[in-house]
Amino acid sequence: MAVLPIKTFPDPLLSKICRQVQEVDEDLKQLSRDMLETMYAAPGVGLAAPQVGQDLRLVVIDCSARDEEREPLVLFNPRIVEMEGQVVFEEGCLSVPEFTCDVTRAERVVVKAMDAEGRPITVEGEGLMAICLQHELDHLEGRLFLDRISPLKRSMYKKRRLKQIKRGDE
Repeated sequence: MAVLPIKTFPDPLLSKICRQVQEVDEDLKQLSRDMLETMYAAPGVGLAAPQVGQDLRLVVIDCSARDEEREPLVLFNPRIVEMEGQVVFEEGCLSVPEFTCDVTRAERVVVKAMDAEGRPITVEGEGLMAICLQHELDHLEGRLFLDRISPLKRSMYKKRRLKQIKRGDE
C-alpha cells in the first residue's frame, strides 16, 4: 500500500465529472486500499478518486472515531437514491487546504454502489456519514464544497489560495 499525493484546489481534475468503473479488478482494489491509507494518513474521513489524480467514480470513507476500530467503506459508482431532511455542518476538505465553512446538506441519504469486491451494496447514512457521502460524491461530479457556499466566501478563499500558490506556500 502507498500514501498517494492529494490534489488541491485549483487542480483542474477536481472540477471534472468522473467516469464509471466498468469492472472492479485487482488494480482498482489496490487503488482503493491506497486511497484508504492516504485518507488515514491525512487524516480525513473520506477521499474520492479525483483527489488522488484518478478520473474514476470511487470513494473511500471511514467516519469511525480515531480511537475506535476502523470501519472502512469502499464505494464504486456510488449514487444517491434517497435524501431527506436538512442539516448545516462545518465542512473541510483535504483538497481545500486551510479552510472550513458551513454547508447545508441532506440529513439522511441512501446510496447504491458496488463494494470493494464489485458486489451491489446499499448504504444508509445519517449525521456525519450522510454529510461525508454527499461531500465525496460531489467530488465525482466535479464539485467541491466551495461550490455550495456563498459567492463572497468562495471568492475570498480562491483569492487567498491563488496568492499562496503564487508565493509557493502550498
